[in-house]
Amino acid sequence: MDPISLEELALLDVLERIDQGLDHGPNAAPLLERLVDVGLLEKAEGSLVLTDAGIERCKSLHHRVAADAEAALVVLERQRAEASATKG
Repeated sequence: MDPISLEELALLDVLERIDQGLDHGPNAAPLLERLVDVGLLEKAEGSLVLTDAGIERCKSLHHRVAADAEAALVVLERQRAEASATKG
């Protein structure tokens, strides 16, 4: 399994910033419009909020980040075990 892409990490960052009400920067308008168009965000009372799909996408990306971290630990443990086995 390939690690999570930079694009997915960036999407997670944008969605989290929207959810937390943080500034998303002046150059983000095209991206935000695309996220509205695909149903991850909606305009409500003059601001952007996550839709149910946006929330689920965040959860999915968080799970992916956690799975990647867990996989990296497993690989590291295997490498350490192999290194110990070759030394001893």
